[in-house]
Amino acid sequence: MEKRIFKRKLYDKMLQWKQERDGSTALLIKGARRVGKSTLAKEFARREYESYISIDFTEAPQEVRDLFNDISDLDSLLLRLQFHYQKRLIPRKSVIIFDEIQNCPMARQAIRKLVKDHRYDYIETGSLISIKKNIQNIRIPSEETRLTLYPLDYEEFRWVMGDEATIPMLREVFEQKISLGDSVTRKLLQDFRLYMLVGGMPQAVNAYLESNNLSLVDAVKREIIELYADDFRKIDPTGKMTRIFHAIPGQLNKNASRYQISSVINQGKQDRMEELLQDMEDSQVVLFSHHANDPNVGFSLHEDNSQYKMFMNDTGLFITLAFWDKDITENIIYQKLLSNKLSADLGYVYENIVAQMLKTAGNELYYHTWPTESGKHNYEIDFLLSRGNKICPIEVKSSGYKTHASLDAFQKKYPERILHSYLVYTKDLRKDQGVVMLPAFMTMFL
Repeated sequence: MEKRIFKRKLYDKMLQWKQERDGSTALLIKGARRVGKSTLAKEFARREYESYISIDFTEAPQEVRDLFNDISDLDSLLLRLQFHYQKRLIPRKSVIIFDEIQNCPMARQAIRKLVKDHRYDYIETGSLISIKKNIQNIRIPSEETRLTLYPLDYEEFRWVMGDEATIPMLREVFEQKISLGDSVTRKLLQDFRLYMLVGGMPQAVNAYLESNNLSLVDAVKREIIELYADDFRKIDPTGKMTRIFHAIPGQLNKNASRYQISSVINQGKQDRMEELLQDMEDSQVVLFSHHANDPNVGFSLHEDNSQYKMFMNDTGLFITLAFWDKDITENIIYQKLLSNKLSADLGYVYENIVAQMLKTAGNELYYHTWPTESGKHNYEIDFLLSRGNKICPIEVKSSGYKTHASLDAFQKKYPERILHSYLVYTKDLRKDQGVVMLPAFMTMFL
């Protein structure tokens, strides 16, 4: 299978780091496994420098690792690296990549001295959870600029599909609040549903481009999910993290106001459970949305750490995990998504894609619930965004159903706090009683 190099938005931020920092910091690219960190780092090195060395610490020989145990003689260390990798480095025109840096803590500790030496630039890659687990006995370098790489977002996916026109045009439509018409919206939603199915993991996208076969794409996604599950088992041999992970779709499907962890595992000690959940969040495989007890600017001040929802960083993986026990030929969600017949009881898929798009765009995730007038049910605002000194409540629907009772009740309760109210659904852009109703593919603009 041909390995393609996909255009990524993070590349521009990396270029900004190179130009502005000029070697005064190392660049740490963090993110979940298999999101393309190593590929992006190498492509950047190839295009922006005259030469580079890439040290993959998952397979580097012991003799290379041992070089970082004593960095008193940098001249010797750097010369030996050049001989080992048979690459000549040029001062201020070359970069050294420390790939999967978590596997060699002493190399990460060496970053401080290497950066101060200022001979070459340095790029590190790694997943945050693995990095945290391997730094207990080292001094963490402060000379790092940190960037996060997520799975391909929808615009990057459209680039892969050879389409660089649609998203800029949609941004203009969103800013001017123009309806597109039902036929155009149907076509755009069809394209978007393909993104939901394939997801943004580079391997899955590449498999789709190679085969145009969703069965093969599903097989690739299952391999990635197994890799994540194995990582969780290494961190937590009890298997609790893995069970929590596998239960994410089922928990969202319950339409409850929180992840009910007691129905999945025996929680045990509170401090240990908090550590497990923090490790899951640090993995960046899982996205957490916390309940905001007071839905106002500064959500973190009113965050309820005991009440949260979990989503996955990639909706393509989420769909595969949701039907983990079924072969793709039996996977009703693939059939229904492609034919636009996704029933209301599968609406959690749209909730996950909205969470993913909001997080990728740089938002922290919060939601809010409160009792209805009868007290028998809850109103729920699926997501809350902070914009200046105002907030934007978002309600998500998996259909074109236009009612928005929770938004209406929220607007009535907090009229002075709201900048805009949004209903994200599967129809054309419209306005209704102070609510902007957006097709799901426009979530990226919020």
